[in-house]
Amino acid sequence: MMRLRISAGSLILCFFCFGIAEIPGAQAALPKTLVLALSGEPKTFNVLLAQEATSSEVARFIFEGLTRLNPLTGEIQGGLAESWKSDAAGLQWTFSLRPNVRWSDGRDLTAEDVVFTFRVIQDTSSIIPARDIFTLNKKPILVEALDTLTVRFTLPEPFAPFLLALGQPILPQHKLAAAWGEGRFSKAWSLSEDPRQIIGTGPFVLKQYQPGQKVILEKNKIYWKRDLRGDPLPRLDEVILMILPSAEVKLLKFLEGSLDAYMMSGRDYPVLKPLESRRNFKIVKSGLGLGSNFLAFNQNSKDKEKAAWFKRTPFRAAAASALDRQSLLNIVFQGLGGLQCSPVSPSIPFFYHAGAECFEYDPRHAKRILRDEGFEDRDGDGFLEDRNGRTLEFVLTTNAENSERVEMAQMIREDLTRVGMKVSLLILEFNSLVSKLLGSGDWDAVLMGFTGTADPHFGSAVWKTQGSLHFWEARDPSLVSGGQTRIDQIFSEASGLAHRDQRKALYDEWQAITAREVPLIYTILPETMGAVSGRLLNVQPSVLGGFFHNAEEIDKASA
Repeated sequence: MMRLRISAGSLILCFFCFGIAEIPGAQAALPKTLVLALSGEPKTFNVLLAQEATSSEVARFIFEGLTRLNPLTGEIQGGLAESWKSDAAGLQWTFSLRPNVRWSDGRDLTAEDVVFTFRVIQDTSSIIPARDIFTLNKKPILVEALDTLTVRFTLPEPFAPFLLALGQPILPQHKLAAAWGEGRFSKAWSLSEDPRQIIGTGPFVLKQYQPGQKVILEKNKIYWKRDLRGDPLPRLDEVILMILPSAEVKLLKFLEGSLDAYMMSGRDYPVLKPLESRRNFKIVKSGLGLGSNFLAFNQNSKDKEKAAWFKRTPFRAAAASALDRQSLLNIVFQGLGGLQCSPVSPSIPFFYHAGAECFEYDPRHAKRILRDEGFEDRDGDGFLEDRNGRTLEFVLTTNAENSERVEMAQMIREDLTRVGMKVSLLILEFNSLVSKLLGSGDWDAVLMGFTGTADPHFGSAVWKTQGSLHFWEARDPSLVSGGQTRIDQIFSEASGLAHRDQRKALYDEWQAITAREVPLIYTILPETMGAVSGRLLNVQPSVLGGFFHNAEEIDKASA
């Protein structure tokens, strides 16, 4: 499932804690603490309500799904479910839960928790992004508990990415049933919640949240998973998620030697590369990112004249032709990355459509398109006006926490200005920006990004007209036509096809439509890189899972 994100990556700090053992004169072993950075405040601790990456980053340490994607092999593995089977038609799936899994408060995980989670997902009284994934052509999936540890899913039609979709985190019925039954689920587990009430099955539990500072997670001492030797996991005692919006502060702390790892960008590479041996760290590259950086225009603007401009495919094509994406890559990311032409990253080679066309940088062509659209500099001030004499003027917004994106926005503003558009910049805190995009609708243009997915279907919330993250135009199918109508059909059809090649053909068509009609104007994909200390053990970076997907297995050597 895609989510809105800040692409400034994560950071690891090292804190040292000392304690005195209960036996006089004995010193306790130093806790193993791993500190990661959040680039903004979480908005909720309720994983079903999370619509942005900061909340999801916290949740991934606390909650788990029935299955999980092995980010190193791409295979589907058991999570909370130890096995499963399906009928020949692929419509009925039966899952056996692991018998030794307990919630972090000591209660046993049961099939009723799974049933409860999917009832909440299907309840339309709250905005839950996962609902788009688990609704097949407007028909829900039936979920039943056959016994304490057995749950059966009955699908209304074949659903190819079903096993992958069941990475969906499961929630505890005994903690949330009352809130859901009373219509309070959308407010459950808010940031003000007592951490002891937030219960998961994952390797860590919430210990403390300090607004504006950090989220502290501690080891789940009854976590079910063990390593290959049979030793309990996780190996770390604590994970601290520091709220550090500034990439510059992160880099400074790393150079001071106080951090274990730093999720870096291309601009950091020439600074850090010469220091690898002397500072005992290694720069690791895992490939082009799965996510995106794109320019979008508000086709549903309350300003009807602006909406009329933005709805026109030629207008968006002109903006795409005006962007010097190669300069964005070279200047902002030191050339470490690639140009993006498709909603799918080349790091997902099967579904990536290499033939999707890109608009080449051609400001003269952009000016010709705008002239054909009726925009001319009628008063000689250097900016274009439409046929009614209104200046082609709008505000480009992006999030302050991502310094690379801010620099990109400044360069994009210059590119658009050169073809006659009058562009102002508005830099906002990330959650304020999300509120505009998904709430008030008070925005003109935005430079933003989505996290990527291993299967295009999990972009349904973004690409279906009525998807909860389809923010750039009205979420009313009767108000869209052409390419968007076909995209709706593609996302409905592709998930029900059993053969990957058939799904591939449909998703190639979707990428061709987006390349032609540019509802989102893609820019560049940076290389995913991190500088990791030699003290961190068993870090297995992956484009699909990130640098710390196996947090329960990561260890930390003594200084």
